[in-house]
Amino acid sequence: MNQGSRIASSGSIGFALPREVEELRTQVRSFVDAHVLPVEADRANWDAHDNIRLDALEPLRAKAKAEGLWAPQTPAARGGMGLSITARAVMYEEANRSIFGPVVFNCAAPDDGNMDVLARLATSAQQDDWLQPIVDGQVRSAFAMTEPAPGGGSDPGMIRTRAERDGDVWKVTGHKWFITGAGEAAHFILIARTDPNPDERRRHLTAFLFHRDQPGWEIVRRIPIMGPEEHGGHCELRFDGLEIPDANRLLNVGDGLKVTQVRLGTARLTHCMRWLGLAKRAMGIAQDYIDDRTGFGVRLADRESVKVMLGRLAHDIQVGRLLTMHAAWKLDQGDFARKEVSMAKIHVADTLHAAADTAIQLCGAKGYSRDTILEWIYRYARQARLVDGASEVHRMVLADAYARERDNFWLWGA
Repeated sequence: MNQGSRIASSGSIGFALPREVEELRTQVRSFVDAHVLPVEADRANWDAHDNIRLDALEPLRAKAKAEGLWAPQTPAARGGMGLSITARAVMYEEANRSIFGPVVFNCAAPDDGNMDVLARLATSAQQDDWLQPIVDGQVRSAFAMTEPAPGGGSDPGMIRTRAERDGDVWKVTGHKWFITGAGEAAHFILIARTDPNPDERRRHLTAFLFHRDQPGWEIVRRIPIMGPEEHGGHCELRFDGLEIPDANRLLNVGDGLKVTQVRLGTARLTHCMRWLGLAKRAMGIAQDYIDDRTGFGVRLADRESVKVMLGRLAHDIQVGRLLTMHAAWKLDQGDFARKEVSMAKIHVADTLHAAADTAIQLCGAKGYSRDTILEWIYRYARQARLVDGASEVHRMVLADAYARERDNFWLWGA
């Protein structure tokens, strides 16, 4: 057999979804159409922060559970769907055709990333206490890492919140802010410095679990933001002697950076999965409008300039889907996929903003009004280039990877 024959017989790359994943996609799409979009369409179901009212949410969650569309990131033994990351990419994109979709299926940030990391890293006893109530929908959670300057943001080496050991207890002092969901959260994952050496950057952090009812900490304020908010908002926290039993330490002392890497890698990518759903929704709203809108005797949909705008957007969305699925595949292979996640995060964040902006431009005053959800998506989209690492940080990740790998940067495979 010659080389060409050997290559031909080795198989080819396929892009068709496995049958069971395609069935899941259509099931989620039908559920969103039948149950979620009608609730979204009635503004009486919205709360003061432009999210779904909790009393409107709970019946939808019950329906999602009944159809087996619940906690896709969590093992089936814990009541979740146990999906691979590539299957999640498909489901999350369909879920976020509605702005309320992810929270209905219990795959919205920050609970999504917190459930994922607890399922992967927590002990069985910790999972019983800290993970299971989130999976069951009984409580919400938050990941407390980001700090005001000069503390840690994108650079965890700068974290200043301290946890000092006193026997079997850790005493925490410090300051966190922009902690998503903290106003409604009962379970928290906290990243704090445990090594007093300011020059130690690999083993200086440890992760802990604490409950909102424990004394020694407070929510200083719910920080007003530009966009619509997750349930619980984005809060500033102050720690003044919070005591955490050593049994509620996640992994070993000094493994805090590992916890952040495990959590944030997948969490950044699941943001992309959801953002792609929103970008497609924005494009769909625009297409529906221009199909019917006529000006100067010509349908907007027939104008070359409009076709160019939507063609560019369709291209960018598809590039984002391919980048996201490639990163998801690498994560499923056990790779950290740092550069692949960074590439997806940069591109999809830009694409979401472009999708909202293009759709508003094409819909004109209607797009700028609250007659559609485009203004919601536009306000929401601006955070995409900031959350879980600013785009500039991810570009530095790519530059550093290329400097190390050179031509190997472009290798196929895991």
